[in-house]
Amino acid sequence: MADRGPAPSPSATLAPDGRDVAHQQIDIRKTTPAEPAAVWRLLGDSFTWPSWTPIEWVIVDRHGDQQGLGEMRTIKIGRSRLREEIIERQVESTLSYKLSSGRPLRHYHVDIDLTPLPEGTEIRWYTTVTSKFPGLGWLYRRELRKMTQQFVDGLAMHSAREDGAAHE
Repeated sequence: MADRGPAPSPSATLAPDGRDVAHQQIDIRKTTPAEPAAVWRLLGDSFTWPSWTPIEWVIVDRHGDQQGLGEMRTIKIGRSRLREEIIERQVESTLSYKLSSGRPLRHYHVDIDLTPLPEGTEIRWYTTVTSKFPGLGWLYRRELRKMTQQFVDGLAMHSAREDGAAHE
């Protein structure tokens, strides 16, 4: 698995219990009956994301190497245009990306792990992020949690549908 994000900085905004309130983590898991290959066909292809997420469109600004590492993509979701870079890619296993621009966030890092199970595939979407504005971390966490849940639900549902169609 990839690095799970930075530790709180010495200048972090801390809650009374010592938590870094600007640094947020979102960890969502879901099992789909689809095989990892079916899930990966959607997850590993940036151009499919608008079909199973709230993303309106994707533009690949820079293609990655043979494995897809280094791919830079711009996505439109709602009123935002976000620029992301693929930083880890292990076919049928892991996709990681980081935000390059588009939100007032630092250290925005996403790891998506696929784990084969007897009943299908577990999807784990793990995000770490630090708000550039102290006190707003909770707001970004709420927004990102909702959006991430939509991504995971969409990926699970669409991959199960595609995998079922492939076995018919």
